Amino acid sequence: MRKTFPLNTDIKELGKIFHDHGYRLYLVGGAVRDWLIGIENDDYDFTSDATPEEVMALFPHHTIPTGLKHGTVTVRFRKTSYEVTTFRSEGAYSDSRHPDSVTFVKSLESDLERRDFTINAFAADCTDGRIVDLHDGYRDLKRHLVRAIGRPEERFEEDALRMLRSCRFASRLDFDIEEATFEAMKKLCANIVKVSAERIRQELFKIIEGPHPVKGIELMRTSGLLHYILPELEECAGVEQLGFHQLDVYQHLLASLDAAARHDFPLPVRLAALFHDIAKPKCRREREDGEGYTFYGHDTEGGKIAFEIMSRLKCSNEERDTVALLVREHMFSCDDIQSEGAVRRFINRVGRNHLDWLFELRICDAEAIERRPRLDALWALEERVQSELERKAPLSVKDLAVNGNDLMEAGIERGPELGKTLNRLLEAVLDDASLNTKERLMALVTSSRHQGQ
Repeated sequence: MRKTFPLNTDIKELGKIFHDHGYRLYLVGGAVRDWLIGIENDDYDFTSDATPEEVMALFPHHTIPTGLKHGTVTVRFRKTSYEVTTFRSEGAYSDSRHPDSVTFVKSLESDLERRDFTINAFAADCTDGRIVDLHDGYRDLKRHLVRAIGRPEERFEEDALRMLRSCRFASRLDFDIEEATFEAMKKLCANIVKVSAERIRQELFKIIEGPHPVKGIELMRTSGLLHYILPELEECAGVEQLGFHQLDVYQHLLASLDAAARHDFPLPVRLAALFHDIAKPKCRREREDGEGYTFYGHDTEGGKIAFEIMSRLKCSNEERDTVALLVREHMFSCDDIQSEGAVRRFINRVGRNHLDWLFELRICDAEAIERRPRLDALWALEERVQSELERKAPLSVKDLAVNGNDLMEAGIERGPELGKTLNRLLEAVLDDASLNTKERLMALVTSSRHQGQ
């Protein structure tokens, strides 16, 4: 392959400094791959035969030892940071996660051999842009294949996360996984349990955020990875719904995720789209008349399962709580939210920061059933919600015209009773926003205390 990567002036100058001191510098990995197939990618990684100490000597006072154990130094050059990793070979992976040892080498060939897939093993010389392709990666790019370098079993035994990464690259690029590589994944899929939840989450979320997430999830299922990562989702396959649903639960969830991807909705919505009916297998009951099934409570139970999944993946509390809430609330009925008070209660229950995401989830759910659904009721509810938000209607305890200090001055002691009183006032205000004045609320407090005596 005679291809030349278009280096910018700064990278050429960086490469010249290495060259002038007897070293070689290469741009490696994804940036070169993506340029070859016309995808923009300015996430640059570099490799060199210079050791970390030699790199730091080349740029005194302008380097950060970000990963000396693995040979990585960050070079600050012309207001830009570049990660430079020394050519290396790796020892055995006794834990299927990390190499037992790392050895710095002087051979680019040895460095590229340790990489995962042929399409990730390109290197571009930073002096002239010449692309090095020692593993027929360009051929695989043209054939739209993700292929492991060397023996696939060895690559996946070294690091089991590579199996999930293959699903990510295939889904992101809309490629297929080469047959021998995929067979090795099916054989070794159980090894994914040796990988930390944090690393799995990172790859899984990249799949879900990508342009073809359904392809990635399906590859996880057919390779066996889904069984170990999202068994709750795998259990949805083959679970019939009948009624107005033509798809089984698993297919419906994938169709919902696909809709979220088409609309480019954010990650929380995509996750909720993938999980919103995940409790249906657990909640399915045959109707008494034998005409199909019921799934009563699957929204509430689904919120619990989503919470468990997000916890297992070591997500942040905010990520976990948000996705669980969206799943739990996805069955809201527009017909039951007609009065101003009902709208305010809906906003209070969902939280104003989650409203747009919940509406987006409803769109995904509807489009998974019917490609062009009528959503007039949803748009009408959205308008009513927006109206309440624009007129700054009281929606939470912090919006009340009184606070805890006011109540304590009226004789209510600090403690549980104070919180209960504020919540009772909020309930009244949600029904009738005109009550939200200090005089009226304090009158309600006084009246309530007299009735309780």
